[in-house]
Amino acid sequence: MTRPLATPALPWSAARLGDAVAAGLQDRARQDDLEQAVYGFDHLDELGLHPLVQESLHGAGYGVLPEQLYPDDWTKKRRSDAKRCDIVITPSPDQPLRDPVVKDTLFDTAAAVDAEHAYWMEIKTVAQFESGGPFPRYSAELFSPVTKDIKKLWTDSRIHFAGLLLILFTAGQDVAEHDLQAWHRRCLDKGYPVAAPVSRGFAITDRIGNAWCVPALFPVRGA
Repeated sequence: MTRPLATPALPWSAARLGDAVAAGLQDRARQDDLEQAVYGFDHLDELGLHPLVQESLHGAGYGVLPEQLYPDDWTKKRRSDAKRCDIVITPSPDQPLRDPVVKDTLFDTAAAVDAEHAYWMEIKTVAQFESGGPFPRYSAELFSPVTKDIKKLWTDSRIHFAGLLLILFTAGQDVAEHDLQAWHRRCLDKGYPVAAPVSRGFAITDRIGNAWCVPALFPVRGA
């Protein structure tokens, strides 16, 4: 499935987005160490990590809009049936996502960004260890639900710039690199249009078994 790409006001860079997320998470890791926290941020569940990612991107100067409806679902009468994207990113905080209902009306905002020019990001996190010990569903969680988000990003007709942010917590760098490569190969084998990741791994204090964190942003081609 291929669609022509729109020309955005600011070209999106997966490397810059990945750098922003990694910098924010590294700051949180240092904060955990300074506070001598019993549990680090790797103890948080997926929803608990969302605010950290949002703060990281906002701190880098981006506009960050959580839990936005997918454009193809904007016309659904029942919002409860509509799909939502974890984060929609605009070039700056003063640029909201344009509401199609008010587009080209007196209520439209010149600074607003159309869906085609925004960056749509889904977030998934999987940890090799949790507070009670090794996470028994680590492999299952890594290879099953994550690919569903790729389909959502890929098939929406108005999304042109998108990526899946996969945050892994593992015992070490070698495990993380192996598992990211395996996950990418699995996606390619299934025909998903996922490009090679922008990954920014770093060491974290081992509190429950995880000693490495790697946020990896996989651009979704053709999205």
